[in-house]
Parts: sequence; C-alpha cells; structure tokens
Amino acid sequence: MRVFVSVGSNIDKERHVAAACASLRAQYGTLVESSLYESPALGFDGDDFYNMVVLFETADSLDEINAALYAIEQQQNRVREKHRFVSRTLDLDVLLYGSRIVHSGDRVLLPRAEIVEHEFVLGPLAEICGELAHPLLDVPIAELWRQWQRTHPARMQRVSKPWGEAAPAVHRQNLSGAVAGVPNQE
Repeated sequence: MRVFVSVGSNIDKERHVAAACASLRAQYGTLVESSLYESPALGFDGDDFYNMVVLFETADSLDEINAALYAIEQQQNRVREKHRFVSRTLDLDVLLYGSRIVHSGDRVLLPRAEIVEHEFVLGPLAEICGELAHPLLDVPIAELWRQWQRTHPARMQRVSKPWGEAAPAVHRQNLSGAVAGVPNQE
C-alpha cells in the first residue's frame, strides 16, 4: 500500500524533522520525500513550522502505521495538548492510505481534510504525487494545488530540496507547474 504522511515541527524543527525521516526510513525503508517548506504557525502565535510530505510502501494496516507514527512522535517528546493549534516537536499524520476512503460514523478520516485545507500539506503532496487523483474529489493533486494557488496568497517557502532517496521514475514528472509560486530559498 502506498502511504503518504505529513511531517511537521516548530520546536527544534530541523532536528525533529530529520529524526522523523530517519525513523520512518528505519521502519519502512525507502522514502520518497518532498522538499522541506517553512510556513507560519496557523491558529496561534508561535515559531514557524517546517513541513514536508513523505511516501512509503508497506503491507502494514492503517492501525499499525498510526501506532508507528505515534511511537515516533513520542520518541521526539511530542506532548499532546487539548488545543489543536499549539507548538509541537513533531506531528505525523497519514494523509492517504492508497486510494482508500476511511469513515468514522459520518466523518471522513481519510483522505485527510487537511490536504485541501492547508498549503503546507497540499503543496508538498503535489510535489511528489501530482498525477494522483484525490480519492474523494477525483481531481489530480497537482490540479488541486494549481487551484489553491489561484485563490490563496503564498505563505510558505521552500527551504531545501528532498532529503531522501530519489523518487521512482513514476514520480519524476515535470511538476514545475504544480509547485510554481513557492519561492525557493536555496
């Protein structure tokens, strides 16, 4: 199963994001990694975040993956607060689990709503899987990103190219249009 995970941190962010990627590689092998982006804290006054999206393949169940992500967050001293919008050492969330749509009652858990709600999720996701159709919307991720850019001001900046392994050939498409407008800080 192809699994896409968002990675975010705004406390000692470089160290925690690097540690998360190393832990994910140790757990799942080769990762396809987006560039690393910096964006302002959302919903609270705090330090800027580093965000990226990673892809890996696994036969693990969604519950097993979530348990592994939680353990990695705990290794990086993640403290869960009552409030959603707070500073954190590490935040790991499954965005997509193949093309599965997962519900809990009337609520859709996957694909994560944040994909189309936040630039710092949608932009990096478009970078590594622009051709992939959103499971609910049936629109390519790159097109969703282009639509976002037409209607929202840019708030994030790319701070590095991908840290990990080169993307497989299927992901080596020209996505320059998909990530256009994201300033490059190299």
